Amino acid sequence: MSVSAPVGVFDSGVGGISVLRHIRTMLPHESLIYCADSAYAPYGNKSPEQIRERALALSGFLVQRGAKALVVACNTATAAAIALLREQFPLPVVGMEPAVKPAVAATRSGVIGVLATVGTLKSAQFAALLENYGKGVEVVTQACHGLVECVERGELEKPATRALVRSYVQPLLSRGADTIVLGCTHYPFLQPLIAAEAGVGVTIIDTGAAVARQLQRRLEEVGLLADGKATEAFWTSGDPDLSQAVISRLWGAPVQVLRLPEV
Repeated sequence: MSVSAPVGVFDSGVGGISVLRHIRTMLPHESLIYCADSAYAPYGNKSPEQIRERALALSGFLVQRGAKALVVACNTATAAAIALLREQFPLPVVGMEPAVKPAVAATRSGVIGVLATVGTLKSAQFAALLENYGKGVEVVTQACHGLVECVERGELEKPATRALVRSYVQPLLSRGADTIVLGCTHYPFLQPLIAAEAGVGVTIIDTGAAVARQLQRRLEEVGLLADGKATEAFWTSGDPDLSQAVISRLWGAPVQVLRLPEV
């Protein structure tokens, strides 16, 4: 495997761009291929079997494109499929998990709020996180129906999105949460709204930077860190024109988005 081979990244839609931005900042020489599975978003209301099928298909496409490592930039897909992907593909596979451990270290009130999809909150992986790191604190969870769709449509500041964010953040605050974990990669794009609703005394934790650090460690371990010129390629299972407008906005620069073959 060449060090110049790309890193493959996928998510249920455009949310994983929040992780991709951290990867680009930390690993400026790595070429990146991003797959937005927007035709199947959100994953949070899909069965584990459906999510595993999509994760295998997208990972297979990325490996066919020459990926030297895979990043599952989706908490729900990580919970459902990371073990299977590591069995199927003999290369570094990095996943996501809600940042319960750093939230426990950050809280002063002893109450942590977690914003996530239903799929993430119901997963065995999340239950294990609470068992391992949640002792001695109260963890208040909130399933956030509709937020992924807002980000997929690029509706980051509309009054309806703001109202939806308020309806999910307020129950956490009323329980005394002073730390809020963003348990979905779409949610960092709504962080300004979440922060405005939560107020200055609340810490908001995003795990994207930790994923980029783990990717860097794994590439170092196998001697595959790149040192040349980097490129990016973007693919979607949804409407390329709509995805191109939204991804360009989230990425912070104009990009071309291609339609994924049927996978």
